[in-house]
Amino acid sequence: MFALVDCNNFYASCERVFNPDLRNKPIVVLSNNDGCVIARSNEAKALGIPMGAPAFKFQQVFDKYNIHVFSSNFALYGDMSSRVMSILANYTPIIEIYSVDEAFLKLSGFEYFDLNDYGQKMRFDVNKSTGIPVSVGIAPTKALAKLANRIAKKYSNQLNGTYVIDTEEKRLKALKWLKIGDVWGIGRQHSKRLKAQGVLTAYDFVQFPDAWVRKHLAVVGLRLKMELEGKSVLEMDDVKEKKSIATTRTFEQNHTDFANVQERVSTFASTCAEKLRRQGSCCNAIMVFVHTNGYRNDQPQYSKNIVVQTDYPTNSSIDIIKYAVIGLKAIFKEGYAYKKAGVIVMELTPENEKQLNLFTLEHPKHKLLMATIDRLNNSIGQNKVRIACQDLKRTWKMKQERISARYTTRLDEVIVVKV
Repeated sequence: MFALVDCNNFYASCERVFNPDLRNKPIVVLSNNDGCVIARSNEAKALGIPMGAPAFKFQQVFDKYNIHVFSSNFALYGDMSSRVMSILANYTPIIEIYSVDEAFLKLSGFEYFDLNDYGQKMRFDVNKSTGIPVSVGIAPTKALAKLANRIAKKYSNQLNGTYVIDTEEKRLKALKWLKIGDVWGIGRQHSKRLKAQGVLTAYDFVQFPDAWVRKHLAVVGLRLKMELEGKSVLEMDDVKEKKSIATTRTFEQNHTDFANVQERVSTFASTCAEKLRRQGSCCNAIMVFVHTNGYRNDQPQYSKNIVVQTDYPTNSSIDIIKYAVIGLKAIFKEGYAYKKAGVIVMELTPENEKQLNLFTLEHPKHKLLMATIDRLNNSIGQNKVRIACQDLKRTWKMKQERISARYTTRLDEVIVVKV
């Protein structure tokens, strides 16, 4: 059996842990630079606030309904996530952290346990230790555990936040209840295609022949169908290495000159390189993109991206910056006010398995130099040592006008109790 444990309205719940006055009140959390809504409490959803809503367009709505608006506090959210996952790890030796607020637990050898009680114990333990409410779905496969979790969350009051699919009757009832667009792994395009074939629920989907599913949804769709039929084919991933790493930012102001955009892209490329080294990976391709402010109809619009192949797998900041700048030069156009840029490193391979080029060799001193830079930055402060093309006086600061305190990671921001 598999359990899927999902934190309820995670970002909003993190804010409520340290500010109990926010309970039962509408909350939204904004993206980087306070751009758009990326998380909503149930109360905010009930007021019709859509995901991705631009904050500046909805400011009057926020004010009208007294919606509490917060900037993303990723230091707090990341630390609270680690605390939740460390508690869940006590319940099974096999855990897959699926996202910042979700984890799969493999419950092997639990045949004689009351799994509903076990799920309730998880919920109680996490909530007591962190203040974060969670929902628990338990089923024979990962896809069915996802479905069970959705039911547990939808009918939380009746089910006390936990639901177990442990009979054929429950499985069929759940499949008939779940709309095809809500099935885990069925995207918007596949959903449209399936609805055109008369598939409205997950139950309708599993009635289709395997050959049709494989032809139209490939092997991934076939595996999903088997999972919904109760056949476990998706394995647990103890550690999920990223297949690509991105660093993208909205500028604090528009940039029209190449030098300023180049400095930003160089900094983003350096950040990607640091993340690659931390993961023990190298990249074989780099995507660079730039675009103007799409909300400024009074300005000319332009967006462009390009992929640059590296000569060999690398995680050197010097190399990755070099290739990123080559890409930027190819797509940059004068006469536009750029608002956002980004660097994405792709085609990742493990550092200890990289295939070198016979004619183009990596610089022998880069690995030692990067290790020294990382060690210095870890000991004396992030970004204290930089590559020369980066502005040494410039520190990236996002627009975060409504950020809460970093209660759990900064000693000078902890809650003070006066007695």
